[in-house]
Amino acid sequence: MKIIGIVLIVLGVIGFVFGGISWTETDTVVDAGPIQIESENRESVPITPIASGICLVAGIVLVVAGGRRT
Repeated sequence: MKIIGIVLIVLGVIGFVFGGISWTETDTVVDAGPIQIESENRESVPITPIASGICLVAGIVLVVAGGRRT
């Protein structure tokens, strides 16, 4: 439970700070000998502030509950 709580806290903080998770993928469009043409596609998963808050609170509750059991 503690590990799940920590993961939720991290996701909540990322959601508040960055507004989501984004990454860039590079695809090769043309590969003709020495000539290569590549395209970069930026993709993202937006995380709303409400979802970030819920993740953060749920993570804190799980970490506190996991700490009290032992």
